[in-house]
Amino acid sequence: MNRKAVLLAMGCVLMWSTVASAFKLTLSLISPLQMLWLAVATSCGILAVAAAHQGKLQLAKDYLRESPGYFLLLAALNPTAYYLILFAAYDLLPAQQAQALNYTWAVMLSILAVPFLGQSFTLLNGISVLIAYSGVLVIATQGDLLALDFQNPLGVALGAGSSIFFASYWILNTRRPHDAVASLLLCFGLSLPILTVLMFIQGGFTAIPWQAIGGGIYIGAFEMSLAFLLWMNALRLSTNTAQLSNLVYLSPPISLLLLAVIVGEPVMVSTIVGLVLIIGGVLVGQAKR
Repeated sequence: MNRKAVLLAMGCVLMWSTVASAFKLTLSLISPLQMLWLAVATSCGILAVAAAHQGKLQLAKDYLRESPGYFLLLAALNPTAYYLILFAAYDLLPAQQAQALNYTWAVMLSILAVPFLGQSFTLLNGISVLIAYSGVLVIATQGDLLALDFQNPLGVALGAGSSIFFASYWILNTRRPHDAVASLLLCFGLSLPILTVLMFIQGGFTAIPWQAIGGGIYIGAFEMSLAFLLWMNALRLSTNTAQLSNLVYLSPPISLLLLAVIVGEPVMVSTIVGLVLIIGGVLVGQAKR
């Protein structure tokens, strides 16, 4: 595998490993909506600079002129709905649980691909779904499966439910592929006015401490825009996309360690078991017959 591709991918993995801690610390100061507005505003700036550097601003304008409704729908799905729901889950749950539940989007993608992309639902897909959502059950009950005592059902529903919006976003992207940087700039650019209206309705522009502003900027850069640009370049340089993509699964254990050290959140055995089941389900779904 190309050495530069691996280095870029590892840089991206390290960025993603820190964001669960950043989510939790920032959410202790402001609301999920305020955090998302700050992150999206930051991402818009970074992606606009990247698109200008690559000569893709005109391409983004052409896309918007051709399909305004399509890109507005994409923006409503991601980042607007997906991150609002995911951040609400982080607000309600321990970060380790919300992070683990977030990985179910890949399994949801295989489910939605059946009706929307005409793909077949194989035996491996079925096994993948069962394994992954048994991990969700372990996390939801904190390992007490026999009692089925759900500790925070709303938080779990939000964490797992966010996967529907993210998977739907990728389904739509698959049906009508566009240049990645131009498309993402439009999604974040169209999301910002939606979030701004919501902020005015909820009075979200008042009382945002500087520490939270720093957190929002960090999330916008390292969860969203810069991480995406690094990952895209890594994929472009890679000679083995499948092997490179598996590096993403180094992020959860690093993230759990950082949550324990930085946030002071003790790692639960049920989270580790649930995370292993979810990622195992994803990998089974990716396996070749």
